[in-house]
Amino acid sequence: MPEYEYLETTELLPSKLQYHRDTVKFEVSGKIPIISVLLPRNPKLRLEFSYGDSRVDFGEIPLTKTVSDYSYKESFEIPYEPWMEKGLLKLLLFQGKKESPEPYETKIIAKGVVTTPLLAKVGKVQANEPIPNVGLFIPTGLLDVDNSSTSTFEFLFEAGEAEFKSGYKGNQTELTALQEFLITNPSIESFQITGLQSPEQDEGRNSKLGFERAKTVQDFFLVNRFLLDSSKVELKSRWNDWFDFRLLLRDYDKFSSGQRDAYYDILTSEEPYETQREKLSELNGFRNVSRDLYPRLRAVKVELKASPVEGLNQKQIEILKRVLSGEIYNSELTVTDWALAGETAPRLRDKEEIYIKMTELFRSALPYNNLAVVKMREAQRSLDQSLRDSLLHKAMVLLRQAERIESSPYILHNIGQILILNGENWEAYKKLSDASVMTRRSDFLKINESLRGALDIIRGDYKLATLRFEYEYSEPKDFFNKGLAYYMAKDYVKATEFFEESVLAGRDYGYGFYGLALVAAASNQNDIALLNLRKAISSNEVIYQKALIDPTLEELRDTPEFFELFRMSAQ
Repeated sequence: MPEYEYLETTELLPSKLQYHRDTVKFEVSGKIPIISVLLPRNPKLRLEFSYGDSRVDFGEIPLTKTVSDYSYKESFEIPYEPWMEKGLLKLLLFQGKKESPEPYETKIIAKGVVTTPLLAKVGKVQANEPIPNVGLFIPTGLLDVDNSSTSTFEFLFEAGEAEFKSGYKGNQTELTALQEFLITNPSIESFQITGLQSPEQDEGRNSKLGFERAKTVQDFFLVNRFLLDSSKVELKSRWNDWFDFRLLLRDYDKFSSGQRDAYYDILTSEEPYETQREKLSELNGFRNVSRDLYPRLRAVKVELKASPVEGLNQKQIEILKRVLSGEIYNSELTVTDWALAGETAPRLRDKEEIYIKMTELFRSALPYNNLAVVKMREAQRSLDQSLRDSLLHKAMVLLRQAERIESSPYILHNIGQILILNGENWEAYKKLSDASVMTRRSDFLKINESLRGALDIIRGDYKLATLRFEYEYSEPKDFFNKGLAYYMAKDYVKATEFFEESVLAGRDYGYGFYGLALVAAASNQNDIALLNLRKAISSNEVIYQKALIDPTLEELRDTPEFFELFRMSAQ
């Protein structure tokens, strides 16, 4: 640490610069000691905040002279700008008869700004992350907004074996259930097959066993026509990984919460897998736990997301095509038929063609709103900023036209979403609030209120934000936003619960792990913070860069373990 002759006692309040409601507020205070009659000579203090070519010059700080020192205490409030996240807040001391361009002493009193509320997910596109869907289509009422279903099936194997036996234990029952699910939901959206491997000695040390199990299940499905297209299948495996064992422990009811905590303490440690296994074997009740749960890890998990096939019949589809081609004028299809065709069209360009034609044929808010959503989603996929802005502008024009025809919570929601993407959060919040008043549809409110909750986090209303997320979620981002609301409200127990849910909903979604790292860092649990941080930065480049500058992790960055973590991740 540098030694200071005059600026040693400088204090910053709060100790780290904080983003709060679009501003950064802080206070700088301290005392400059008077060493002799001549020292310091004509002291002057200046404060500046800078990064690269960006700078805020706060000017000269007033000094109050006493017998022993010059004291200073000044409060500041500045609008937040993105460059400040990496900026340095510097106090500069000048002295002498002539003003020198170089300060006599400089002290960095803050590095960056804590911008944790800005982690809230509001639909903005981040580099190297999946593009989030934005906007809500007005539904026909004939289909649910999201009629897909998700289900998990588990198939067991004999110890050390990769051969799939449909008659082994409960496998036939699971196959029957999976077949019934596919009959009801034949339109497959995702088909994930994950091979597992138990820690049992009979399972061996072959890291390929889990993947081989997954492959034999896939082959069985293809041969027996449970699955017609292997291109939608994602084969995965887990080895030397306690993730699935932890899931089983959550529902294991043969020991106390204290015993469960003892297991979790080991499983969340940063110790090697083999060390954890040895320590688990020493715990009270391990023989029963391993006997009951380990065989359930000789398994393959099949996670399916699929939906029913609904839409127009073949005759209606032929009429639709002829109208779109200009061969005939619309004569038989109703506005509901057209809306259903647009709703079930798989591609954005197909939806666009249908909704454009609908604006010619019917006076209805639905095609204008839904065409606007198409433009919004096209904007999300554009790498060209000017094209993105043009598409969002077109979407807003369409929504204003829809508003003139009919009031709708969907229209207000979409206007609010565009305002968010353009950085106009307060105007967006008012639109979303008006939208929530107009309907009691739970599927709409779940999305609209969750977006309001994310804005509450950004706006600094953390307690209010926690009330917005009282819905059943399945997406990692929603669990993350809910956890973030509780984290900012300093309810770390609840925050941990929902960050964990985010991880369970998507292990590759690094924000859940980052949230757990923030909670651990706030509780001075450095080992757990580093463990979760490793998983967070390995899954997401944005989080990797964030962790390098986040003042919340400043104390953790001073440890050699943090340096080693990032050194290994960079290799």
